[in-house]
Amino acid sequence: MPLLPTFRACVLIVLCGLGVSVWALDSDAKRLAIEGLFKGGKTDQAVAQVEQAVKDAPDDAAMRFLHGVMLGKLRRDAEAQRVFERMTEDFPSLPEPYNNLAVLHAGQGRLDKSRELLETALRNDPNYRAAQHNLGDIHARLALRFYEAAAGGERGDAALQGKLKMARELTGAVAKP
Repeated sequence: MPLLPTFRACVLIVLCGLGVSVWALDSDAKRLAIEGLFKGGKTDQAVAQVEQAVKDAPDDAAMRFLHGVMLGKLRRDAEAQRVFERMTEDFPSLPEPYNNLAVLHAGQGRLDKSRELLETALRNDPNYRAAQHNLGDIHARLALRFYEAAAGGERGDAALQGKLKMARELTGAVAKP
């Protein structure tokens, strides 16, 4: 008996005994290969492969998430948004799609919707650091919005002006003329 088939059989037996899905390993390898193509600049090929992988295995949340991330990086925001919205419907307990959907909404100025999505992500996983960070950014941007509205162009209130300055520094916003 050749060594390689015997080795493969032993590995499969061990993996099955540990409860590891061989299909999951195949999916992980496929995902890594697609990520490599994308990072290597072969974005069209990577997108085509991830789309085919999603068609072949629509319940593969990780592959669908990768699809949305790739679309977002390519600035195909409407498509990325649809991917993440479908994921929140199909996998409502996963925090990552809510987080990434929130980032897209924030980029379009929909801060209240972004905040709601991030709060959902944190209900699903209270320790999800990316969502915590993003929610902090959203709160800072919302604070700036309200401080600017309260100031109404006036320069008289020193405390408010100090808060405006701090909020602008925190969010990277520039003062309105």
